Amino acid sequence: MRLVFAGSPAAAVPSLEALVASRHDVAAVVTRADSPRGRKRVLTPTEVADAAGRLGVPVIRTDRLDEDTTREIEELRPDLGVIVAYGGLVREPLLSTPRLGWINLHFSLLPRWRGAAPVQRAIMAGDDLTGATVFHLVPELDAGDIYGSLTAPIGAHETAGHLLDSLAVDGAHLLTRVVDLLASGDARPEEQRGDVTLAPKLTLDDARIDWARPAREVFDRIRGVTPEPGAFTELVDARLGTVKLGVAEAALARDAAALEPGRFALVGRAVLVGTATYPLELVRVHPAGKRVMAAADWWRGRGSDIPEVAS
Repeated sequence: MRLVFAGSPAAAVPSLEALVASRHDVAAVVTRADSPRGRKRVLTPTEVADAAGRLGVPVIRTDRLDEDTTREIEELRPDLGVIVAYGGLVREPLLSTPRLGWINLHFSLLPRWRGAAPVQRAIMAGDDLTGATVFHLVPELDAGDIYGSLTAPIGAHETAGHLLDSLAVDGAHLLTRVVDLLASGDARPEEQRGDVTLAPKLTLDDARIDWARPAREVFDRIRGVTPEPGAFTELVDARLGTVKLGVAEAALARDAAALEPGRFALVGRAVLVGTATYPLELVRVHPAGKRVMAAADWWRGRGSDIPEVAS
């Protein structure tokens, strides 16, 4: 079949690569426009745009799937549209432009975690199981009939970044199989069944650590917002005032003595922080204006000051 692929971040690249390597023809890639990144705000293409250039596939860069974009895609006369984390909604008349419509690879077991951050929300909620789903795109958010799915356990220490990398690869194989089934006429869609939960885009407040919560809940939140937007807490420092401290990696410390929520302590070589239950150990941290470092190195560099978590 003749395909149009829409995607933007690194998680969409394995799917694009798998489709280009298949017997189908990827006529064009639709991706978000180049955006400023890094401290120097250098204008940078999306990971999918980079991959498309490497694979020799024409690229349509746009932040809006408007009339002009619809016209460009219509001129390609695609049989099927495929979308993986593009970062925008497909609406009519673009939704009906490909002969078979659009399919979407979504990184959850629908209808659980419909929305922009399914992997992150699954980890933050303490889920043990997730997966990926390929479904028919409809106007309602992530609500179309399912063509195929796979399940995957969520490791007890797995971050959102690691889990998404894994699902992106396995999901690419699932997506290619579904495209083959649609091409042969053997695809059998099924209605979504089960309770709907929503996975809205993460905000900075989602990344702020509330040490007054139970340790497992705090730990799951840290994992869910790693690497983006990155967990953080704020310290009241006698010398510097309020200082932001990013938490890059943490571990549960069930055997440690209880600490007041938000209280830091050095126990042996471990930097611990109190929660509503038992402490967490800070493994790696990101002090404001510095590189990521071992928590023990950060602690030693603070001299004798004892930080308090800001309310």
